[in-house]
Amino acid sequence: MTLTRDVLYPAAAAELARIDGKPLSNKERLAIPHQEMPCQAPEERACNMREVALGYSAEQARVEAARCLQCRNAPCVAGCPVLVDIPLFIGKMRDGDFAGAAAVIMKTNLLPAVCGRVCPQEKQCQLPCTVGKALGGVEKAVQIGRLERFAADFAREGRLVPPPAMKPPSGKRVAVVGSGPAGLTVAADLRREGHDVVVYEAFQKPGGVMVYGIPEFRLPKEIVRFEVSALEKMGVRIETNFLVGRTRRLKDLLDGDGFDAVFIGSGAGLPKFMDMPGENLVGVFSANEYLTRTNLMKAWDRERALTPIFPSRRVAVLGGGNVAMDSARMALRLGAGEVRVLYRRTREEMPARTEEIDHAMEEGIFFDFLSSPTRVLPDGDGKVRALEVKNYRLGEPDASGRRSPVGIEGSEHEAAFDTVIVAIGNESNPLLARTTEELVVDRRGHIIVDEKQKTSMERVYAGGDIVLGAATVILAMGEGRRAAAAINELLSK
Repeated sequence: MTLTRDVLYPAAAAELARIDGKPLSNKERLAIPHQEMPCQAPEERACNMREVALGYSAEQARVEAARCLQCRNAPCVAGCPVLVDIPLFIGKMRDGDFAGAAAVIMKTNLLPAVCGRVCPQEKQCQLPCTVGKALGGVEKAVQIGRLERFAADFAREGRLVPPPAMKPPSGKRVAVVGSGPAGLTVAADLRREGHDVVVYEAFQKPGGVMVYGIPEFRLPKEIVRFEVSALEKMGVRIETNFLVGRTRRLKDLLDGDGFDAVFIGSGAGLPKFMDMPGENLVGVFSANEYLTRTNLMKAWDRERALTPIFPSRRVAVLGGGNVAMDSARMALRLGAGEVRVLYRRTREEMPARTEEIDHAMEEGIFFDFLSSPTRVLPDGDGKVRALEVKNYRLGEPDASGRRSPVGIEGSEHEAAFDTVIVAIGNESNPLLARTTEELVVDRRGHIIVDEKQKTSMERVYAGGDIVLGAATVILAMGEGRRAAAAINELLSK
């Protein structure tokens, strides 16, 4: 249930007044109420592009931080791909030192406001939290991500965090392909060591998936711009509209342009389709195209957008991940009268974050579980008229451990739609592999790397979705940190 500021903020202020300055036992800390995040009301947010979650108040942040037991073994840190010193930053927040907390986070995480909003903390740092385990579920864990978001926003709004310290110029140059989470992380860590870094971005704006893939209502683009600007202030040069593999080949960067090393963080931007009849009809979109046009090109701004999106009345979204939730919620905000998510399994098997599913349901999006289309049906003008949908039941677990969907014969039926958004994942763009014979990839086009993120080519490293497939922001950043460490080691010889 969505709760508002006028309910949550006064309650937190009263709780803080009760506990502030008092020594608390672990038992007393476990009794402190978990702090919910206030959000826009569903009926309001479904009609605007503003951020849904409104953020903690200062009192909420301090109360939530007071729940932390400051465990000596810090299991939360082990669950963080970039190894943020979580107990230290939370301890500072408990004491009201929000700027100090932000400074701790930014020692290892250049994108705290982004990660605090979109990373699946419930599967990473919050999963091993001792408080959650003591209270019977990860939903009761200390809300590390929300605290990180508050600290980052506090520092950003007050311009309180100084730029990272940098070593003197090393005389070494590194090219970074892609300005997504992995690329930006590599660039920051390399620049700290004094290396000259140039980031090459294929799109017209830096930020990668944070700009073109994640909607404004989940991640405001001003936040991405601010966190990217921190890199530019460090002296990192970002060149947009530069497609490595076309504008320049990968080998040209090393042999012709004088770079001492290259990091590839180009992401996984090639959309998957279901290979069913009718997917070429007008009104069928990949989620990649749909979200890129609405996010990067602001197609939602109908009066000023140069590339307005296809107008929809009844929208089917195929898939069960976060991208499917983003697509469905975006379609609703673009004016669709009805949006339905079709998923072959049940809610329990959906890979999307629980919070995103809850928000979608609150906003009025329908979920058709245990159903999936077999073909897209046309009208007389080459446009989508309907889907033929088949019902499923769950069978035995598949290789991933999830129960496999089994089609129910004879259950096929028509469902009227004029728009279909396919959100079943992305694959790696084959451009780099096709233009670089020495670069070894697997059968899915993912670049193969060793434990230090080194590719089959000398002086070339890779990380993020181009290696993992579609993953999370923080996992991509973790790979970026490993790659940066290896490149720094290489350049120090």
